Parts: sequence; C-alpha cells; structure tokens
Amino acid sequence: MAYSIDLSGRVAFITGASSGLGAQFARTLARAGSAVVLASRRVDKLKDLRAQIEGEGGDAHVMELDVTDHGSIKSAVAHAETEVGSIDILINNSGVSTTQRIQDVSEEDYDYIFDTNLKGAFFVAQEVAKRMLARAQGSAPGTYTGGRIVNIASTAGLRTLPQIGVYGMSKAAVIQMTKAMALEWGKFGINVNAICPGYIDTEINHPHWKTEQGQKLVQMLPRKRVGQPQDLDALLVMLCAKESHFINGAIIAADDGFAV
Repeated sequence: MAYSIDLSGRVAFITGASSGLGAQFARTLARAGSAVVLASRRVDKLKDLRAQIEGEGGDAHVMELDVTDHGSIKSAVAHAETEVGSIDILINNSGVSTTQRIQDVSEEDYDYIFDTNLKGAFFVAQEVAKRMLARAQGSAPGTYTGGRIVNIASTAGLRTLPQIGVYGMSKAAVIQMTKAMALEWGKFGINVNAICPGYIDTEINHPHWKTEQGQKLVQMLPRKRVGQPQDLDALLVMLCAKESHFINGAIIAADDGFAV
C-alpha cells in the first residue's frame, strides 16, 4: 500500500518564484496537484516557468510582485485570489543577501536585506493570512478554511556564519516571526512553519562551488556536499498537506546536519 499526498484543489502562492528554490517549490507543488501562483519582479522568467509547468500538465499563473512595496503585495494577493481562487498555501520565499564583514555593512545594505527578508515576508504573510482568517471566521467565502504558511528561513538563522551576519540576523527574525504567527493563527487552522535550508546548489551560486573558496566550504560540511533544490521537495509537500495539521510553529533544518 502506497502513501501519497494530494494537493489537488489547493492554490499555492510562491514568492521569489522566478529562480532557484522558489522555482523548484513551484514545480513541486504543481506536480502534487496544486494550482500555483508564481510571484516575483522578473515576470519574463515567471512566464518561462509557467510554460514548463503547463507543459507537464500543471496549472500555473503569473503575478508581478515586489515584496518591498506594500501596495504591490496587496495588489498581487488580491489579483491572485480573483484570477485563481482563495490562497490555501503560502510559500514565503523571497530573499536577498550580501557578503561582507559586519564593519563594512552600510545602512543601504542593511535595509536591502531586512526590507526583503523580514519586512517583505511579514507583510506578504499578513496579507494572505487576513484572507485565511476571514474564511475561517465565516466572513469571507471559501470551500477550505485554515491554511498553510511556510516561511523559508536559513541555517544562517540557527548558527552564526562569517560575512553574512546581517542575512543571518534577518533569517533569525523570520524564525521568531514564524513562531509568533503560529501562536496567533493556529487556533484558526492556519499552520505556520519554517524551513531552514543549508547550502543548496542553484543557478545563482553554482559557479561558486567550483572555486577554491567554494571547495574549502564544501570540505567543512558534515558530509562534504551541497544539497540540490529537490532535496527539499518531501519536506515542503508534507508541510503544505492537510495531513500536517498537527505541525505548527516548527523550525525545521534541512541542511545535511550542518547546524547540529
């Protein structure tokens, strides 16, 4: 007897979906049966991803979104619900970083990271959750009450790493944000959890792993390897499923043991 998770009939909103983990999350949820809303500033890349997903028989929709613009957040979420239906799943994935020593961080660098990684993530979750709460309280229509919010944090939010201190601070705040949201919204059937990925090989950082510095880092990892985006698939689908109703406020490292 096989065990399977079916997300058919669900709508998932994925931020930062134009590349890297966000694109993989979108493909994974579409394969699990969910309609996916691809949200990012890079609309051309979203359209390419939509074509890939539709080519596999999936249901994908494109929404332009700048998470640092509150008006853009409200507009994209409203447009998504009008075009696709009530959002049942949010993958809060948008994130940026810089590599520099703490003493070299400028105010612009600091704001660049926190405005996207924390402030943007907070207000995207808030806007989606307001609609989930309205359905749970019977003040808005919808066939499915409750919801699943998965915030993408980082191993850097669990342990201190050099030269990405502000990034780590922002992701540590995302972890605390996840717990606060889980506490307040859990009673309404809205489960909020966080995934803390370790080092993952994506098209953005792929060249780095072939450099001398990259190879030195690989040798410091517990099993001397970096992960692949698909290594997060099973965890992601599990946290989005209706079967995960007893998992709320969890902070789960998916880092091959790096944070141990």
